[in-house]
Amino acid sequence: MENPLLDMPGLPPFGRIQAEHVEPAIDALLARNRARIADLTRGEEPPTWERFIEPLELLGDTLERAWSPVGHLNAVMNSEALRAAYNACLPKLSAYGTELGQNRALFEGYRAVAAQEHLDATQRQLLNHALRDFHLSGVDLPPEQQARFKEIDQALAGLTAKFAENLLDATHAWSKQLADEAALAGLPASARALARQTATQRGEEGWVLTLDFPSYQPVMTYADDRELRQELYEAYVTRASELGPHGGQWDNGPLMEEILALRHEQARLLGFANYAERSLATKMARTTDEVMGFLNDLADRVAAKAREELAEVRDFARAHAGATAIEPWDLAYYSEKLREQRYAITQEELRPFFPLDRVIEGLFAVLERLFDISIQEVQGVETWHPDVRFFEIRARNPQVSEAAAADEGSHDATVIHQARADETTGGVANSTPDKLAAGPGELRGQFYLDPFSRPHKRGGAWMDVCVSRLHTAAVDQIPCAYLVCNFTPPVDDQPSLLTHTEVLTLFHECGHGLHHLLTRVDYPAVGGISGVPWDAVELPSQFLENWCWERESLDLISGHVDTGAPIPEDLFQRLRAAKNFQSAMQMARQLEFALFDFRIHLEYDPVRGGRIYEILEEVRDQVAPLKPPAFNRFAHGFSHIFAGGYAAGYYSYKWAEVLSADAFSLFEERGILDTNTGRAFRQHILEQGGSRDAMELFVAFRGRKPTIDALLRHGGIAA
Repeated sequence: MENPLLDMPGLPPFGRIQAEHVEPAIDALLARNRARIADLTRGEEPPTWERFIEPLELLGDTLERAWSPVGHLNAVMNSEALRAAYNACLPKLSAYGTELGQNRALFEGYRAVAAQEHLDATQRQLLNHALRDFHLSGVDLPPEQQARFKEIDQALAGLTAKFAENLLDATHAWSKQLADEAALAGLPASARALARQTATQRGEEGWVLTLDFPSYQPVMTYADDRELRQELYEAYVTRASELGPHGGQWDNGPLMEEILALRHEQARLLGFANYAERSLATKMARTTDEVMGFLNDLADRVAAKAREELAEVRDFARAHAGATAIEPWDLAYYSEKLREQRYAITQEELRPFFPLDRVIEGLFAVLERLFDISIQEVQGVETWHPDVRFFEIRARNPQVSEAAAADEGSHDATVIHQARADETTGGVANSTPDKLAAGPGELRGQFYLDPFSRPHKRGGAWMDVCVSRLHTAAVDQIPCAYLVCNFTPPVDDQPSLLTHTEVLTLFHECGHGLHHLLTRVDYPAVGGISGVPWDAVELPSQFLENWCWERESLDLISGHVDTGAPIPEDLFQRLRAAKNFQSAMQMARQLEFALFDFRIHLEYDPVRGGRIYEILEEVRDQVAPLKPPAFNRFAHGFSHIFAGGYAAGYYSYKWAEVLSADAFSLFEERGILDTNTGRAFRQHILEQGGSRDAMELFVAFRGRKPTIDALLRHGGIAA
């Protein structure tokens, strides 16, 4: 049987990939990789970078290129058959990864190469990370402990995947059909139209509400029917739990306890006191005390202001609606009413100025000016859904990059070599030339954009790796990324219109994408977002959000759906005035998530268990201005830490926000569209990936270490 996952010289052939291809392809690649690794570690020749490290990087990349479209399809086009194939491969891949990490011969080979003197800085960083990861995979453990470590890895792979599946199934299982449009009073026309369209697509009468965010969020923000808001709130916060409309059917409670227990056990095997300590082995923060001190300091700074903001909402609700109490299902509703009164602005008023196509066009214009690149859409590339679009990024002025790199010193001589090599070959190893749009300059990267919410697609927004940059004597491969959002799709003849919040989301994910796509590092292990400490990986994404608030960039991003006119000055001033509305409450919410995540991993006790909701209550006592009801099962849906990569690392959002706010302050000093400053950010941050210490790179760009001042000023918490 022809298997497209085993014959993929270009971009993934999504139209030909079927569930039955997945397991045979992964089995074949794992067998091939094991055989090749056995050859490399036979010891017939001394290991060198070219004979040992580069072949291993190629083996890892080939496996990633086959697995990446599988994981992606499982997230965006989920089906029972694909889910089964995906889950069948998880323990195999986990076992393989642990096997490599515990392979003593491999470890000794890496160590032998690391002892050689001719390596450049990027190569040394890759080797240092690899040797660290060997230790974190249990290479030093006795055999019986290695076996247990491997068992835990496999179990965690299955448990975290099951957590995500439960949440997806629970989310999509609930819906509410409404026969009377009067029940939707207060909802904007766009939300009503989506509810109508959803009903039509399901073959139902009237209007249908779901727990997908484009449906859920407008109800919580605008619906006048308090009982309707409460019903959706209860369904949403009890997803995948023992409570709620589907209580017990997809309960993540036991999974959370098991995940925490296994993470703790694995950390202890490695000699760490807890999993929080283990997580910091690959982060910027050095100690758990440093993280807790950072979070507690921020909490102290925002707590009083957050309580003041909540009191304002209560006073407003009492004065204007006679509300005697504010419950969680009331907060967004009355907050929006207060925002409207205070600033005469709503997200719905802004929505007509952000047609998706205009936002994309303006986003690219901002990026092109800042980073000296050009972005063009490419037609005819095979995708997984008709809504998906494909783009390429080219260097607008490669000579500038080379000249600037030359000024950086000896380390960046490698960068010059890479650029010249890419220009010579065209850098299109993962694309067929006839599909590439004509354009000037070196091809730097490509990406898919999947913008709309739909059934069988995971909620939220994310960037993921499709192809990594890899440049050796044998391979010349440019990077490719997936950018995924869940915006409201076009309804009838109305194009997709974004809220300003959704514009922020698109910019955020594009920041992650640029970090992956603009790397100048030749090796996947330390290129793009790989090798970047997790508490620095949000720097480019949060950094890019700043341009959604500036007049110069908004003129490029916005254009009224009917007239094409940008946001008028009075509306812009109201938008800016409302920027920090309830910023303290928003920060308190993030701190609640971060403190909860870090503490359940820091304080885990095998005797007492996870104490998940006990610790969550303690954190809420500390930072939450409005405590949710006892039935709230937030943790059961906290996929970032139980199914994603943020375990004991959710604090990274705030940590990186300090970096991003301080980085943007340099543009405030020099001009928000200043190309020289943007080029410096590209060269020092985006192009370097994980090839250097994250703090070193930040200082190279900013000229000093970061301070918290810009974050507090941007949030309106301090002058």
